[in-house]
Amino acid sequence: MFVDQVKVFVKAGDGGNGLVAYRREKYVPKGGPAGGDGGNGGNVIFEVDEGLNTLMDFRYQHHFKAARGENGMNQKQHGKNADPLVVSVPPGTTVKDADTDKVIADLTEHKQRAVIAKGGRGGRGNARFATARNPAPEIAENGEPGEELDVVVELKLLADVGLVGFPSVGKSTFLSVVTAAKPKIADYHFTTLSPNLGVVESQDHRSFVMADLPGLIEGAHEGVGLGHQFLRHVERTRLLIHVVDMSGLEGRDPYEDYVTINNELSSYDKRLENRPQIIVANKMDMPDSAENLRAFKEHLDKDVMVFPISTITREGLDELLYTVADKLDQIPKQEESVEEVDERVVYKFEKEEAPFQLTRADDGAYVLYGEKIESLFRRTDFSRDQSINRFARQMRSMGVDDALRERGAKDGDTVRVLDYEFEFVD
Repeated sequence: MFVDQVKVFVKAGDGGNGLVAYRREKYVPKGGPAGGDGGNGGNVIFEVDEGLNTLMDFRYQHHFKAARGENGMNQKQHGKNADPLVVSVPPGTTVKDADTDKVIADLTEHKQRAVIAKGGRGGRGNARFATARNPAPEIAENGEPGEELDVVVELKLLADVGLVGFPSVGKSTFLSVVTAAKPKIADYHFTTLSPNLGVVESQDHRSFVMADLPGLIEGAHEGVGLGHQFLRHVERTRLLIHVVDMSGLEGRDPYEDYVTINNELSSYDKRLENRPQIIVANKMDMPDSAENLRAFKEHLDKDVMVFPISTITREGLDELLYTVADKLDQIPKQEESVEEVDERVVYKFEKEEAPFQLTRADDGAYVLYGEKIESLFRRTDFSRDQSINRFARQMRSMGVDDALRERGAKDGDTVRVLDYEFEFVD
């Protein structure tokens, strides 16, 4: 089964908690704080494996969760960082945020990696908070939670040449004749339900990859027929072979077919208007094909070449393949603009403009939210008084107290951060 689009949930590992501990050894008076830091959580990384050609593995596993970091230990020992969770994907995989539709990574080369969800940072132990004023702090941070999100994983085939055209114009037969591929061939529409790939080698030993893509019909850019399931794979092809049925046995006009397909391509993606295209007049062994071809050429400019072929008699195939190979030599491989850091690892960062936002809930409570303040809240150990006092000081330095006063908060009013509630003291 060919799977080219799935939605999965990814969760990076949480950071390990820092430890509150003290050094207690014989002959070592006042040993001081000795709590170590927690380890970092594991990232969720997608890595290209050129041996894969489908997203079949994702069909049976929809959740990917990396390990959390180890907690800090005594004697200032740092908790172990968790190993990343590496998920193999085929070349041509695009990863998008399911909520925003933003592209996180575009993976095309073997061993290329992208960090899809970043692991949480480990919390600091109390040894980190020792000062001259507080030489024995009872403060330690919890580890940050790892990122979690739903992503849409799409596969867009990496083929040099894509065969486009109406159903039953002979695309699958053409692929089976010029390559060793064995696509399903039958006398009915939409025989091909998923793309087929084959390697073509011309007589002068130049080779390229050709994809037989599912038949396209009017309205495909809106999802009619196989719709986007087909058009997604056209995007990466360097050259299109537009196969037109010249026999007219389907009762359609060949030129109208040609115009309809090109309209669908440009409606889906304007960039496809400028994609190099070769027109192939197929089924020239049929009685009315020659007359239909003459009528077809009358609608085209004189400099537009049309290659008449027959997949049954193999007429015109060699000349066509030579031309395709020559065209590919002139067309550079398309480079996708992907922001890369450290060679092949793609990281994504989103900055919060303000440290917090303030709103009012239906029950009258003041609600604080925002990436920075929520992260600070999650790292605070509320089982220790010193940690709570530190959290209050940090909120004050962010301007939370002033913002609450401006909104009319009074002594005893409830302030909520995530699931935690506390009273405002002016």
